Amino acid sequence: QLQLMESGGGLVQAGGSLRLSCASSGRINAITSMAWYRQTPGTQRELVARIIASGNTNYADSVKGRFTISTNKARNAVYLQMNSVNPEDTGVYYCNAQTPYGPVWGQGTQVTVSS
Repeated sequence: QLQLMESGGGLVQAGGSLRLSCASSGRINAITSMAWYRQTPGTQRELVARIIASGNTNYADSVKGRFTISTNKARNAVYLQMNSVNPEDTGVYYCNAQTPYGPVWGQGTQVTVSS
């Protein structure tokens, strides 16, 4: 089974930086794309960043220019580098993998940005 585990969340000051990690284990070769989503109180889960097998990426308008998604295939990991964070970035961040069997989700990691 494919499993995802996020880490790196925590409390950070506005303007600071944070790096989230997502470790994958199991059926790694089933993954066709990886993404980060986030969810805040009163909102639906939204796509933050996605990276596909070709290496192409896309970002939510609200994070473009500040966040970067990347992978390290040797480590079966995907990362989200968060720079110049603001309080609106607060939320639970989820790692997501697309597979032929359907989406796989991590358990989420809390990010809180203080003003």
